[in-house]
Amino acid sequence: MKSVIGLAMLALVCACAASPTPRPIPTPTMVGTVLPQTIALPAPRLKGALSLEETLAIRRSVREYADEDLSVAEIGQLLWAAQGITSSVGQRTAPSAGGLYPLEVYIVLREGVYHYEPATHQLRAHSAGDMRPPLFAACLAQEAVKLAPIAIVIAAVDERPAVKYGDRAPRYAHIEAGHVAQNVLLQAVALNLGAVPIGAFDDDQVKQVLALPSDQVPLYVIPVGRRK
Repeated sequence: MKSVIGLAMLALVCACAASPTPRPIPTPTMVGTVLPQTIALPAPRLKGALSLEETLAIRRSVREYADEDLSVAEIGQLLWAAQGITSSVGQRTAPSAGGLYPLEVYIVLREGVYHYEPATHQLRAHSAGDMRPPLFAACLAQEAVKLAPIAIVIAAVDERPAVKYGDRAPRYAHIEAGHVAQNVLLQAVALNLGAVPIGAFDDDQVKQVLALPSDQVPLYVIPVGRRK
């Protein structure tokens, strides 16, 4: 079974039910893994096999997944749906109060954690090692986090909208996270994948596991995989 990073390197060469308390954080495996610093993602598809109405009608939370990695194209499509650029002036797939875009999106793979860069539609290495087991513990041992080949994490920088909206900034960031999560969930349906939005987790532990900057607050963890 090829890993996502292996597929990416080949492509480049060729072209909320939860336990009441968080579990102890296990040590991540493969910490010594050397990650490609950037992974260019394929251009997103702008037309799919299902209509928006069909994706809305059949979307359901999926918590069990096949033991199979996603392709680089599928990952790129999911991340583009989350925060992809859709105009020449930098507007994105999800609306943002004042166009200030306070959200940052990370993807947790078996090889490590990557940060999504919307402007270049690429992944940038953030930390090496399989962080899914410790993320599973930080998410109150919810099985979907352990079973999924990837997890998309949405974090917010409240200071960005605060320059314009003051004390209402966190509210707008939270609203925007909902827009982004729904985009990801509907895109997963369109790709014949399963996903579930998770908001029950220990914030500090998720920040620790993913080594998030001090000004970023995790808002959503979204496991995604092939339906079992």
